[in-house]
Amino acid sequence: MLGRLKDLKINHDGTQDIVVTVQSDFSEMFDELIEKDVDIDIKRHSKRRSMDSNNLAWALIDQIAARVNKKKSEVYREAIKDIGGVSDIVCAKNIAVEKLIKGWTSKGLGWQAETEPSKIPGCTNVTLYYGSSVFDTKQMNDLIQSLIQDANALGLPVITQDEIDRSLAIWARKNEQVHTE
Repeated sequence: MLGRLKDLKINHDGTQDIVVTVQSDFSEMFDELIEKDVDIDIKRHSKRRSMDSNNLAWALIDQIAARVNKKKSEVYREAIKDIGGVSDIVCAKNIAVEKLIKGWTSKGLGWQAETEPSKIPGCTNVTLYYGSSVFDTKQMNDLIQSLIQDANALGLPVITQDEIDRSLAIWARKNEQVHTE
């Protein structure tokens, strides 16, 4: 849910009251959760990628897959791993690794996991890759630029940088309208 921090009050007992203004109707959930323990995750908002960007990525993936005789899913999954900032490495107990990977990879095609031995006895390092459905604008742009480089290396026709910039500008204007209403 998109919101804006408005105030912070520090109480005499050391607790803090945070005031957040939200743009969505929260009344029903508020009634359900008032005076109950809740999990809170507040972080800086980042713009999500546009569906136009998603369509462009999949068009490139389709062309590359056809040229190199691979499944589109395979090209997509390989491309995800080439993007910086879209993975986390966790050290998991060996008995939990299978469950972790099963839960992570069930989120979608791009959600991948790779394992390697840990220096900690009884543990395994697991690299968890996020799918592009949660990429922000920069990450999606990085994915598209990587796919364009791959397409160029294969001699495939791709759209121009002006067309990419125009698509991103249209998306940015749409996103600004949503945040100002």
